[in-house]
Amino acid sequence: MSSDKKTAAECRTMADIRAEIDRVDRVLVGLFAERTAYIDRAAAIKGPLKMPARITPRVEEVVANVRREAEVRGLPPDLMEKLWRRLIDWSIAREEGVLGPEWGQGEDGGMP
Repeated sequence: MSSDKKTAAECRTMADIRAEIDRVDRVLVGLFAERTAYIDRAAAIKGPLKMPARITPRVEEVVANVRREAEVRGLPPDLMEKLWRRLIDWSIAREEGVLGPEWGQGEDGGMP
């Protein structure tokens, strides 16, 4: 595998395509790891403040942002929303592991 990044248009063989998909997957996993570090930090900050893991207005803001970005990039917004809601649910469950489940049910960002 070449270490040089190729655009999709520059790929001439299936080996090129596979190498670039593998590269993109490594980058995506790295980005998910980076996002997870922020989730972990959020849980650390929320704990002493007695904030819930789920803050519904923020969840909806994130989803709206993702839908907008999907549209700009020519991706199906409904599919991206489904993926992100799954990611958000996983993130909230991770926060609840730190905060405890009683702090995962807040609907408006207030105390449970």
